Amino acid sequence: MPHRSVLVYDGDCAFCTTSVNHLVRWLRPNCTVTPWQFANLEALGVTRQRAEHEVLYVVPSGTVYGGAQAVAKLMLGAGGVWAWPGGLLTLPPVSWIAHGVYRLVATHRDRLPGGSPACALPADRRPGGRSAE
Repeated sequence: MPHRSVLVYDGDCAFCTTSVNHLVRWLRPNCTVTPWQFANLEALGVTRQRAEHEVLYVVPSGTVYGGAQAVAKLMLGAGGVWAWPGGLLTLPPVSWIAHGVYRLVATHRDRLPGGSPACALPADRRPGGRSAE
């Protein structure tokens, strides 16, 4: 397990990379940020399939949060002004709405600014795709 929290994202997706870079710049989180393609997923207790599916936030205890809840935990961990909206994202019905919005964005990330058709493909079928195995 990691000694500090780790944010794991899809480094082959331009939309995901840009989004994470903005989050890191705004939040200045106290965690390690890494693309899943370069992470030791086994040590984090995460499968490649899950890492391809959603952004993940792994805390030192080994608990893994995915999707909108990963973003919420990232915001909570950043503290300060970000803790309030991060906490709000964990509470129903806001958490339900956040999950739906996250899934909608994740499903259509290839059509969003910075996305490309390759973002819609599984990692092993992307041009120049890398494997974590």
